[in-house]
Amino acid sequence: MAAAYPVQSSSDEFGESGVTRFNELPAVEARELLHACCDVPAWVEAVLRGRPYADRCRLLDHADLAARRLTPTEVDRALAAHPRIGDLPADSGRESSWSRGEQRGVERDEASLRQLKEVNLDYERRFGRVFLICAAGMTSEQILDAARARLGHDEATERRVVAEELRKIALLRVERVLDG
Repeated sequence: MAAAYPVQSSSDEFGESGVTRFNELPAVEARELLHACCDVPAWVEAVLRGRPYADRCRLLDHADLAARRLTPTEVDRALAAHPRIGDLPADSGRESSWSRGEQRGVERDEASLRQLKEVNLDYERRFGRVFLICAAGMTSEQILDAARARLGHDEATERRVVAEELRKIALLRVERVLDG
């Protein structure tokens, strides 16, 4: 599999020191960080087993491949750790902090929040699970458009989309771990 991330030459500038730190973490600490990235034990253990990583690209490629192998049951488990889009997590843990950051572009005005709540409920009625999207850099309108479009998906198509969104979120969070 070709690297999905460009190979970098300057270790400090491109987070290679983050890879070194990650490689050197005790397994229990690395496991905790990875669970905040994607709450699927098989994914966490697959990424842990890959240590030590030679560089950022290899770590991200390994995490990517492991995420692509998630089963529908594992994806459902991970969804349980994600708040509804537009809802801010109440606790102050790492995963909640990341979720708040990822939803930074969501407008907090009453009309936007009402529309997000409505589309979340429509989605949950249709598919029986929380609407998941990698919201980093997206506005409320973009999220609403995506949610409305996805309401037209059949179950199999939507499962693939959800798995892809979860993969993107997990990789974004692994990058945050590396960037410290």
